Amino acid sequence: MARTDVEYGDLIDIAALRAECDAVATPLKGSLLEIRTALLPILKKAYTDGREVARTRLYENGHGLACATSLSWLQDHLIRVILGVVTTYVYPDNADRIAVAAVGGYGRGTLAPGSDIDLLFLLPPKSGTEMNKAVEFLLYLLWDIGFKVGHATRTVDECLRLAKSDMTIRTAILETRFVCGREDLVRELAKRFDDEVAARTAPEFIAAKLAERDERHRKAGDTRYLVEPNVKEGKGGLRDLNTLFWIAKYNYSVRDTAELVKLGVLSRQELRLFQKAEDFLWAVRCHMHYLTGKPEERLSFDIQSEIARNLGYQARPGLSAVERFMKHYFLVAKQVGDLTRIVCATLEEQQAKAAPGLTAVFGRFANRPRKIPGTIEFIEDKGRIALANPDVFKRDPLSIMRLFHVADLNGLEFHPDALKGVTRSLSLIDNTFRESAEANRLFFAMLTSKRDPALILRRMNEAGVLGRFLPEFGKIVSMMQFNMYHHYTVDEHLIRTVEVLSEIDKGLADEPHPLAAKLMPGIEDRQSLYVAVLLHDVAKGRQEDHSIAGARVARKLCPRLGLTPKQTELVAWLIEQHLLMSMVAQTRDLHDRKTITDFAEKVQSLDRLKMLLILTVCDIRAVGPGVWNGWKGQLLRTLYYETELLLSGGFSEVSRKERAKHAAESLTKALGDWSQKDQKTYTKLHYEPYLLSVDLEDQVRHAHFIRQADKSKQALATMVRTHQFHAITEITVLSPDHPRLLSIIAGACAAAGANIADAQIFTTSDGRALDTILINREFPIDEDEMRRAASIGTMIEGVLSGKKRLPDVIATRSKGKRKNKTFTIAPHVTISNTLSNKFTVIEVECLDRIGLLAEITAVLSDLSLDIHSARITTFGEKVIDTFYVTDLIGQKVTNDNRQANITARLKTVMAEQPDELRDRMPSGIIAPTPPRGVLVQKRNRA
Repeated sequence: MARTDVEYGDLIDIAALRAECDAVATPLKGSLLEIRTALLPILKKAYTDGREVARTRLYENGHGLACATSLSWLQDHLIRVILGVVTTYVYPDNADRIAVAAVGGYGRGTLAPGSDIDLLFLLPPKSGTEMNKAVEFLLYLLWDIGFKVGHATRTVDECLRLAKSDMTIRTAILETRFVCGREDLVRELAKRFDDEVAARTAPEFIAAKLAERDERHRKAGDTRYLVEPNVKEGKGGLRDLNTLFWIAKYNYSVRDTAELVKLGVLSRQELRLFQKAEDFLWAVRCHMHYLTGKPEERLSFDIQSEIARNLGYQARPGLSAVERFMKHYFLVAKQVGDLTRIVCATLEEQQAKAAPGLTAVFGRFANRPRKIPGTIEFIEDKGRIALANPDVFKRDPLSIMRLFHVADLNGLEFHPDALKGVTRSLSLIDNTFRESAEANRLFFAMLTSKRDPALILRRMNEAGVLGRFLPEFGKIVSMMQFNMYHHYTVDEHLIRTVEVLSEIDKGLADEPHPLAAKLMPGIEDRQSLYVAVLLHDVAKGRQEDHSIAGARVARKLCPRLGLTPKQTELVAWLIEQHLLMSMVAQTRDLHDRKTITDFAEKVQSLDRLKMLLILTVCDIRAVGPGVWNGWKGQLLRTLYYETELLLSGGFSEVSRKERAKHAAESLTKALGDWSQKDQKTYTKLHYEPYLLSVDLEDQVRHAHFIRQADKSKQALATMVRTHQFHAITEITVLSPDHPRLLSIIAGACAAAGANIADAQIFTTSDGRALDTILINREFPIDEDEMRRAASIGTMIEGVLSGKKRLPDVIATRSKGKRKNKTFTIAPHVTISNTLSNKFTVIEVECLDRIGLLAEITAVLSDLSLDIHSARITTFGEKVIDTFYVTDLIGQKVTNDNRQANITARLKTVMAEQPDELRDRMPSGIIAPTPPRGVLVQKRNRA
């Protein structure tokens, strides 16, 4: 790659540096150690000063490639000065016969601030020991300065022999660049490499580089749309640009990217895209290295905002500065993908005849191109759809849409040349194209296809067609959301959502999504569901609520796609309510009848309920790896079944008291092998809320657990079990009741590194607490998870018994954890008396941190509030915790002043401001404590 024409003179004064080095080396008369010692501070200062000039330039003008070439230039001249000292003062007889060459990235004339430098020392066929000593002296001095140096010392013959058998060495030599010493050796290596290694081996090299690229992408996540991308190794990153140039350089023997225009590989516009992409990626990479002080290649959340500021991005309505910067990043990554496709297409087209073996790199089959039934515009070429004529799209722009439709119908992949033609014909997709009934019919058929709609949509998106055909979709292409919850850009998330729906539709998701898989065959209007799934986040990045704006987009777009007015309204409703079921399931008490009745009033019909359930499953699944788990599935199924019962008229009208009486009788019957005394004793322990909300199977387990604790005279006991399918582990705690019990348990879980997902809190009639805490599963194997759960149970017992002090164990867990300053979420508290008939619902939303739940529940207890149940929900860095509470006499909290006081105290803790409760958190509850009133002990009788 050609060096950029940049003025480097202000980095360091080379003449002055040489003179200074000569001045200290001359009187030392060849003393190696003394010369090294004398040169070190001079060279270090020159290196540091030069790097600072390059950094200042980068921050002033934002040109990344200029920064990278400046650092390479600085490195070159430091090495030249050092070699000059070696050949003049240290080993004057033989050192001048050495050639120093840069290889790898340094060979391209670019260096990032934290990069290693790769050097090749070329020796003549007959070399003396002094030459090796000279190399050693130079390397030691570079290491002393602080460089990380990768190096090899070889003859030209050795280089060529190794290059023939090792693809990594072959790639390094491909980019060999003369730095200093004997230039003729470097020229000899380059010429013989072309003649003896590269000649007639292009197919082999290209195959190896593309395979290497694919493996690199796989390791990095196999998508260019990860919201914390690897700028160097990730898909669409600098290494992909390097791979393009390696392939072109190897195949065409070019030395500069600009030569690819003359060869017809790239157009001038595509060359400009290449250069702009390279400059932008280098700017990002150099900023990353300077900010972190190390060779950091992952563009993580904690540095994205600062780089956005450094590069001058400003916030716009609906998008923050960092989101605008990251959208630019992903657009560049997409352009790199376009360039890769174009180069590969040209290589295959130009080289297939000259080098028949090359076709094996790109094709899957050896068959010759053949006609595709039903079309004259396209042909099949080795399992891929290709253009029958280069001007197909110019003659008939609608052929762009037909290309994807025919590929879908015939299960074909895309020939790179066809996609190159699409990319170069995007201007043909105008308003006439968009309004064409045929274009919309074809698109709708592909979206709702029973084959692989996500693959077709992804290819359309990568080629730029999807954003041109649906301008509303085009606005969210490459848009990221600056949070830890969403792993992909918005467009990639939407396509993955369609992918999940397609899996369910084809019956491939019975195991992870049994209810959705059961419901899908009965969905009469699957077309509307597919449209809603594709468009549910299409209005992200706007000032208004994206659900409401998205519904408006759907009302405009659906008629164009051929949907009826009824279907259009259904799609609009699904988009407007697409977060409803997820939020209700994860943040509300599903055993509270008011939760179900309120949800049912919004849904209104079984058809809507079924479609909303499937949309919700697809949406959560497509957020990113690890976001979906069986516990969320169970919550959604519970909400579905309870709502289905109500909507179908099957909700029980039997009084709460009678249902509780029937549940108690069922428990007594289930304990039939116990004595009548024990049956009566352990059945009467429980109040109505427990009997009505806990499954009979769990009631029996609890009865055995409590009886065993009583027999062992344990005041405190824990029981654990794990649910592999639900990805949840359950810890049941039996202890003396205490107003801060949940706070202490939450703190103990935090200290043990466990994330609480849900909490069921009950008090027995004899004044004990029976609390069940559900924590997110960590290990895939049950035995490992049970050991973990047991250790957490031990931690809980230790804290409750006073053997361990809660503030101390939380502090130990937090030690070394850096405070999250990347994200800011304003603490928010909502207090509602309309969400439940019996309880006040307090919902808090804030930035997550270790020990947060323990502090919040401690505040609620400090305010004399009785917690009936809690829902703990984490969305990346944000938590939404919901508590169903009453005052100490079992009534809702209705007083305005008291509600204001609750809100103020909670916000104080959520904002990590000083609060007196931290100093008063109890160490345990087994030691004598002030007796509690009967009203407190019966906190969950209401």
